[in-house]
Amino acid sequence: MYQTWDELEAACMGCQKCGLCSGRTNLVFGVGNKKAKILFIGEGPGEQEDLKGEPFVGRSGQLLDKMLDAVGLNRQKNIYIANIVKCRPPQNRDPLPEEQETCIGWLRNQVYLIRPKIIVCLGRIAAMKLIRPDFKITREHGVFTEKNGVWMMATLHPAALLRNPSSKPGAFEDFLKLREKIDELGIPLE
Repeated sequence: MYQTWDELEAACMGCQKCGLCSGRTNLVFGVGNKKAKILFIGEGPGEQEDLKGEPFVGRSGQLLDKMLDAVGLNRQKNIYIANIVKCRPPQNRDPLPEEQETCIGWLRNQVYLIRPKIIVCLGRIAAMKLIRPDFKITREHGVFTEKNGVWMMATLHPAALLRNPSSKPGAFEDFLKLREKIDELGIPLE
């Protein structure tokens, strides 16, 4: 377990543990306030994220930013965003279970350093890896569960909302529930 962000990021940048590293332009470590008590976790970087080296910067990232803004959250000020895998899977396919397992240690170390009070899983892959293997995103999104002293909730992935705009109102309800949980827990939004 790395004890500082600099040590962790440097080690992660040199990772060659799985085949995803061979196709990356940039490793996508994470972005935001490293002292935030709210952690958003996606599945893995897409093409735009790989090019820029930052999570959620494409069209789905723009949608995520709008939803965050609507509930008083900001990726630079009061949340941190990371992914299960740090390198882009080919053709933006879902990260394979073995790739997730190989990479999850980096995320666990990020969680250790942040010590979040709330984790929001963006999409089914993150929810199935972090909340429960049989998690059903269409039925269970917006529902909070407590795990090891951390409140966890999943919402639909922004990319899924772009493909199916009729799901946006339900996802926005999830963000309103998130804001209620933040207020309930008394988490300061700096």
